[in-house]
Amino acid sequence: MIVQQILKTKQTEGVFTVAPGASVEAAAKVLSEKRIGSVVVSADGRQCAGILSERDIVRELGRRGPSCMADKVDDMMTKVIETCALGDDAESILTRMTEGRFRHMPVMSDGEMIGIITLGDVVKARLTELAMEKDALEGMIMGH
Repeated sequence: MIVQQILKTKQTEGVFTVAPGASVEAAAKVLSEKRIGSVVVSADGRQCAGILSERDIVRELGRRGPSCMADKVDDMMTKVIETCALGDDAESILTRMTEGRFRHMPVMSDGEMIGIITLGDVVKARLTELAMEKDALEGMIMGH
């Protein structure tokens, strides 16, 4: 399965973003309201300046306490972002996410962000793919 197919299976389209300079508290509200694990930091919704995840916030809360909520997302976000393209396959994305130890990856097309996929999205796609392969093999064995 390729990224384009994975995006089509997602319930929500697009990417939830916050502007550079927004507070961590504002980003946390977006995460909570949308029930998502990360938010992309973007000035225009098309370019990715960074990603701020729940884990980033919790890590800082544990280290510094609630005062970190007044920080700017720019100071806490991951700035070096791995991206993927519509034609990338799920297996290679899964490998990159696992080896890089991250769970969210913006999807880029023609230099613009058009979506985001999560580790859960990719695992679900792989499980679907494996189930289809299993069914096909069972059909071949049974003579169907």
